[in-house]
Amino acid sequence: MIYSSQVRQVNFMNGQNREDIKIGSRVEVVLKADQKTGMLTHGIVAEILTNSSFHPRGIKVRLEDGQVGRVKNIMSMNSQ
Repeated sequence: MIYSSQVRQVNFMNGQNREDIKIGSRVEVVLKADQKTGMLTHGIVAEILTNSSFHPRGIKVRLEDGQVGRVKNIMSMNSQ
């Protein structure tokens, strides 16, 4: 659990560039079943499934819990 006093700023990057996504990254994805609603699911990247360096709808990943979706946001935390 992360408390607001531990994190000063949270920056979000979009998930269209493969080079921005690393195994272990905290991300928000849209699952296939949620494409109509755009509901975001939070998780940690276990595997990057898209081979191309860019995808306009987001790089496809498998989360640690086994769910597969396209990355919409990459969450990086700065504790400066």
